[in-house]
Formats: sequence, C-alpha cells, structure tokens
Amino acid sequence: MVPILVIVGPTAVGKTQLSIEVAQRVDGEIISADSMQIYRGLDIGTAKPTEEEREGIPHHMMDIVEPWEEYSVAEYQAMVEDILQEVALRDKVPILTGGTGLYIRAVLEGFIFDGEGKDEAFRTRMQLIAETQGNEALHSRLQAIDPQTANRLHPNDLRRVIRALEVYETTGVPLSRHLQMQSEQPPRHKSIKFGLMRDRKRLYERIDARVDMMLEKGLLAEVQHLLDRGLSNESTAMQALGYKELVAYLRGEYDRQEAVRLLKRDTRRYAKRQLTWFRRDRNIIWLNLDKLSTEEAVEQITSIYWRNCEQNNEI
Repeated sequence: MVPILVIVGPTAVGKTQLSIEVAQRVDGEIISADSMQIYRGLDIGTAKPTEEEREGIPHHMMDIVEPWEEYSVAEYQAMVEDILQEVALRDKVPILTGGTGLYIRAVLEGFIFDGEGKDEAFRTRMQLIAETQGNEALHSRLQAIDPQTANRLHPNDLRRVIRALEVYETTGVPLSRHLQMQSEQPPRHKSIKFGLMRDRKRLYERIDARVDMMLEKGLLAEVQHLLDRGLSNESTAMQALGYKELVAYLRGEYDRQEAVRLLKRDTRRYAKRQLTWFRRDRNIIWLNLDKLSTEEAVEQITSIYWRNCEQNNEI
C-alpha cells in the first residue's frame, strides 16, 4: 500500500480545491477528515463540496450519519480502515484531508483509549450538572484536570467534554496524556503530510468572505430546516460553526448582525486552534498559499510525494 497523502490546514485556507487537483494528478481518492461533514444535511455550513465541485473524484466519509446520531472517533477510524483497503485494491492513492486533527491522528496512529473507561452513571451525572449549572461548569472541571483538552473543546461541545471527563474519571489519566502516549507509539500507517497556510490577515479575510458567501447560499435556511426536523441545539451536529450561532439568532438571543459577527469571530478562533494543533506535528511540510499559486502548490505536493515513494520503493 502506498503512503497516505495527507493535506491539512485551517478552515477556509483552500484545502478542498487543492486536494481535488492533487487527486487528479496522482489518480487518488479523497477521504474527508472533517468531523462535521460526516452529517447529512450539514452542507453549506461545513463547506461540503458539491458533486460538480468534486470533478469526478471519489469522496469518502461525507454524509454517512444523520445529524441526530452519535458518532465517535473510534467509528470514524474503523470506517476509514475499510476504505483504505478498498482504495488500495483499486490501486489508487488515498488522500486524507480536512481540518479535524483528532480524526487524522486516529487514522494515522490509532487510539489506545477509546474503548476504555465507560461509565454510564458518570455520564448521567455530568449531563445533570450541565442541565442545572450550564455547560461552562463542566468545561471548568475539564480545564482544572486537563487544560490541554479543554483549550481545544468549546464548552458547548458537551459530548466530547463529558467524554474527556469520563476518561479521567475512569482511568485517572487525562485524555491529552492518552493522546501523547499514543503519539509515542509506531504509526499505524505510513503517510506524507502537507500543511496549507496563509498569512493571518489574508486567512481572516477569506474566513469573513466565506461566511458571507455561506449566508448568501442559504445557510440560515439550512439551519432552520434542521431545527424543523426536530434536531436539538444540544446535539453534536448543531455545535458546528455556523449552526450554533444561527440557532441562537433564530431563537431571539441576538440580532442577525451580532450572529454574523460571532460566527466570523468564532471561525477565526477555530482556525487559530487548528493551526496550533497541526504545528505541533514536525513531520508536516508547510506550504504558504499566499506565496505559491495553486498550480505550484499542487506540483510541490505531487513531486515530493512521488519522490518519497520512489526512495522507499513503495511504487
């Protein structure tokens, strides 16, 4: 099996189009590593590429569960394992791309903790605390025992906050430490990783422009449709950027202008957290798309990938 070609980067940096062009060059198939594109019906807000935009390139791990369903990292990892085998049988190059660092790490390194530390009674107690004291109460608890995990999770990402607390409660070891121990193990899969970046000012301009474009495409109607289907704003799917802010607007918590301001602000903050996560990986080859044309970036990625494969006799 050839190495997995990995393309990561912050939201709005330009991963989608560039990955498609790379796939065309290397005869590849794309595997999405986006924790929200897995949900059906979350299309505009997650910047899910349309069939036309995919240009005939197979895309995997999109639209696989309903937005009210629970979905774990372990499930994602298992499904991608099957897809990797299928891609190999077709003699295609697997291209893992997205901005959810935890999903990417799960595929490349595997996890040693996910099946451990299940405690339904503890989860129920935490849910009760969230209902009576608010989500911030649980997030503060997590901050006290595992600040690294707390810093990457939004207080409203209740399921993952409770899971992190549960791991510590049942194993005595913070979730971040579990991840660190796993990173010290040999990787599950060989990979060649590329990171896309832009100058901060330009990235933030792209984020603001993308939010405006999503609203023009009908993001508000998409959020309303999900609510009309009975989807709770506490569900994991509705914690996605663009959804939780507009839910609050639709419920009269603030006006549209404030909702858009918060959405742009939260997206910029999310991009910053993504970059912090990825920059810890010293094996990522970074490309600045403000200094390279798309064609130049694609050329660099494909040439480095094939050269690495040839050097290691993997083609």
